[in-house]
Amino acid sequence: MRELPGLDAQDEAAIEELATYYLHFAQVEAAGVSPRYAEWAHGVAQDRAMLSRLAQLPPAKRQANLLFAAARLHGVDAVTWSEAAALIGARWSQIEATIRGRATQTNEPGRIATLNLAFAQIQAQEKAPLALIEVGASAGLCLYPDAWPVRYRGEAAAEVLLSPAEGELCSTVELSCELHGLPAPQALPLVGHRAGIDLNPLDVTLEEDLRWLQMLIWPGMEHRIPRISAGAALVAADPPALHTGDLNDRLAEVLAQVPDSMTPVVFHTAVLAYLSRSDRLRFRRQVEAAGARWVSNEGLRVVEGIAEQLPGETEAESGFVLSLDGEPLARTAPHGQSARSLRR
Repeated sequence: MRELPGLDAQDEAAIEELATYYLHFAQVEAAGVSPRYAEWAHGVAQDRAMLSRLAQLPPAKRQANLLFAAARLHGVDAVTWSEAAALIGARWSQIEATIRGRATQTNEPGRIATLNLAFAQIQAQEKAPLALIEVGASAGLCLYPDAWPVRYRGEAAAEVLLSPAEGELCSTVELSCELHGLPAPQALPLVGHRAGIDLNPLDVTLEEDLRWLQMLIWPGMEHRIPRISAGAALVAADPPALHTGDLNDRLAEVLAQVPDSMTPVVFHTAVLAYLSRSDRLRFRRQVEAAGARWVSNEGLRVVEGIAEQLPGETEAESGFVLSLDGEPLARTAPHGQSARSLRR
């Protein structure tokens, strides 16, 4: 995921920037993953009327995932962009209201499989249970790395299945992850505390919030829907502490609630791209000053200093760079389906 367009304007430069962003989304993010979204994003990139509409929204509300999910929520199910554009235009007032009132809060439990690569390193160094704090937590579905069976497969090594201990919290759905040039974790982490921060935490016990999470799953990836249901069951069985507010404003308070006997771990996936550069720096300074472990799973150029360590990596590949305390570990697929060693 690349950094979002940042021009807070409605002029020609902002429209051109948006067109470039949607073209990248079509060619890199959605290509080979969701043909419908690739088609739609390519269409938006050439649709001056739609780009002008989007330019009237705040910069953070112009993104493809938000536009497309809001459109589908209001019944836009067309395959071609020309058909979709006509429907979006006819229903724009409702779609715009959803865009302004909602946020991209993709809560993909599959990402746990790749996050575990970092959690396992922390657990090997720190024997205490982990106190997980996810910023941009959405509904908190990724706060349960100890509760999902995960099957790791590699090119040569035998597959590894990690499962929760008998009698512990356990998902009814198994995750899987292809590893390329990376060893599989040896065990699931031990988690003693779960907390999250979000501007608008979702409550998966509410039908409208659960429906929104389902709309954020791209067409062509319906296999992810059962994970949402399984994650919702875990949340119902052992609810995390979800805090409403700006991550920079609430982080110190939430960190202060971590029991002394546990290792605080702050983590996030596809979140910092929505912050200004100054807010990203403020966040990083807070985490480092607190002495917490920091797991980041973001686009190549989102976290300052990551791309400079990886001259062999490029934004032309979809997905994230997983890092631990600012040190890159792996290139990870957007939904946790695979991870590979880094090109340095």
